Amino acid sequence: MTAGIYLDYQATTPLAPEALAAMRPWLQQGFANPHSPHAPGRAARAAVEVARDQLNATLGAARGRTIFTSGATEAANIAIQGLMHHAPTGRRKVVTIATEHACVRDTALWLGSHGYECALLPVHADGLVDLDAAAAEIDDRTALVAAMLVNNEIGVIQPIATLSEMARARGARVFCDAVQGFGRVELPLQACDMVALSAHKIHGPKGIGALWLADGVELAPIVHGGAQEGGLRSGTLSPALCAGFGAAAMLMSDTAEADAAHVGALAAFARERLEDWNINGSISNRYAGNLNIRRNGIDAARLISELRRVAFSAGSACASGSGRPSHVLSALGLTDSEARSSIRLGFGRYTSLDELEQATAMIVEAAERQLAFSA
Repeated sequence: MTAGIYLDYQATTPLAPEALAAMRPWLQQGFANPHSPHAPGRAARAAVEVARDQLNATLGAARGRTIFTSGATEAANIAIQGLMHHAPTGRRKVVTIATEHACVRDTALWLGSHGYECALLPVHADGLVDLDAAAAEIDDRTALVAAMLVNNEIGVIQPIATLSEMARARGARVFCDAVQGFGRVELPLQACDMVALSAHKIHGPKGIGALWLADGVELAPIVHGGAQEGGLRSGTLSPALCAGFGAAAMLMSDTAEADAAHVGALAAFARERLEDWNINGSISNRYAGNLNIRRNGIDAARLISELRRVAFSAGSACASGSGRPSHVLSALGLTDSEARSSIRLGFGRYTSLDELEQATAMIVEAAERQLAFSA
């Protein structure tokens, strides 16, 4: 692995040693198919159920059920498409936010081109949803309101509970993409009917996510085959990935207070060192470990290319390389130039203050060189 400073925690997080240790037995001797009826298969199945119980415990889910998926993208698609396909006549509308992750936004737009109605709610300049627009759009035709807890690009925390009140007053269900918020900010589970999670955003392995469903939520499956996971997600589960997810979730719960304090201190330091940069999105209603900032005149792509020792981004990893300005930053009202002058720094449990000090010094120096050259 190339030595460097990793500041891209929104794209993925380093695998926790505890998660790796939990996975190893099921990658080696415990290789049996968890859906097989023999003893090794039953042992593998038991590991899956232990992981499911661990995840439910960290969610505080006394009701409902959790199914494992290949990731949050699949979880979101199962939730959104599954509910809309199951929606009664007269409720063919999905309402979501313009700044949602592509797995939600694009799924809603796809439904909008296939016989359903899709409404994208605007946001204010701080990235928070326009609640007046939400009140106008969420009506008796609405089957689903989909909103992410913490935005993956700018870190703002959306008012899920308020949106839920509007939705439930109209008889609509609520889906929450909690990928970036799980374990980092309070998750209003009681306000949700469906919640998507991802292991690799909480120091677990890639390739596994989960969908929590409240009691009474009925979905039409969009993946067909062996009817695993209660008939909603066919396919063979990986006991190793499940075990890693469960261990990462338990560790996240145990270290939540210490992690929050550490991230808060790092954020305060970074803001001080980068005082000449403007923060994109709300300054107060945000997760501290996501610092999306801009400085006019800076070419973010060039900055990333120059600073090979520091891993950071210009936005969502899912949209990198598209050449298009971020739809999130555009929704905030930023110009293309401002969006292309923006970078995202993400840090967490395993980021040291020394690393952040080195990285911010290099970013400041490289930015000043760019500005001096273009003057």
